[in-house]
Amino acid sequence: MGRRTPLPPHAPAPHSPHRRPPAPPPLLFLTTCDSLHRLVPELGLGEKDYVTKPLRIAEVLARVDVLLRRRRPERQAVLPRYGDLVLDDAACRARRGPRSLDLTPAEYRLLRHLLVNAGCVLSKEQISRHVWGDFRANEAIEKLVSRLRRKVDGDPGEPALIHTRRGFGYWLGAAC
Repeated sequence: MGRRTPLPPHAPAPHSPHRRPPAPPPLLFLTTCDSLHRLVPELGLGEKDYVTKPLRIAEVLARVDVLLRRRRPERQAVLPRYGDLVLDDAACRARRGPRSLDLTPAEYRLLRHLLVNAGCVLSKEQISRHVWGDFRANEAIEKLVSRLRRKVDGDPGEPALIHTRRGFGYWLGAAC
């Protein structure tokens, strides 16, 4: 028996019997009105459409967009999360477990910045520049973190998520 040579890393994997073959591409027929009677049987089922001549580019582009949109699977939005803390960026809302957190815009921006950088200590300057776009006094940052901490870590039954690293800044994560 001959030796099987492995596929190079850039070669596509062969179709296995367990995978479905790829779906046929969508088709857009460009036709004249007098040939439409021959085209109708071709349309049948599937991702097919037609545009009659004379063409209007805007219509062609709109039909192509619709055909391509039908092919895209609906994707579930991936919500940023850490444990039971979940942010919904589309609605600018946050929740911790079943509790909805009533956050100001600055608190939401801070929480999102901490969440995206979970486990990393963020300096007061980094936080200030992210939340407000410029540097604010230390007291403003401390008050903002304090308000956010009361809302996120307010339930005594839940472990604290927002922590202080004295002399360095703040971080979000499980306590060490």
